[in-house]
Amino acid sequence: MTSGHAGSVHLRPATPGDLSRVCALLASASLPVAGVEPHLTEFIVAEDDAGLVGVIGRETYGSTALLRSAAVEPRGRGTGLGSLLVRELTERAKADGVRSLILLTTTAEQWFPRFGFVPITRDSVPVALRASEELRGACPASAVVMEKLL
Repeated sequence: MTSGHAGSVHLRPATPGDLSRVCALLASASLPVAGVEPHLTEFIVAEDDAGLVGVIGRETYGSTALLRSAAVEPRGRGTGLGSLLVRELTERAKADGVRSLILLTTTAEQWFPRFGFVPITRDSVPVALRASEELRGACPASAVVMEKLL
């Protein structure tokens, strides 16, 4: 596992003890929490001196993974922390043999292309990913689906 720093922020894999804080941060960002617990070991948390400041997660299904649940506390916004979290998750996914990252977003379709994500149709999402809570209804049907090939 690698760790990274953005200023005084430390990135690390999430642990079971982080679950309530991760869910609280996601809920405060109006993001779904359904399906987080079984995939918590694939989440990355960012901490600063005041505690949890950011989170990003993935759900891996074979060589494809769903990037889900990216959120940064207001005090961490505008610092590059969101970008750092996306890059770290991408690198870890690549190291774990993931070949394609898929995400659904209702608010950040203009932000993710800077990382190589492109819009795709919902019908082109691999069947294996359809087991995800996000694709089974936690994320609205109006969400834009995007993919990045690793």
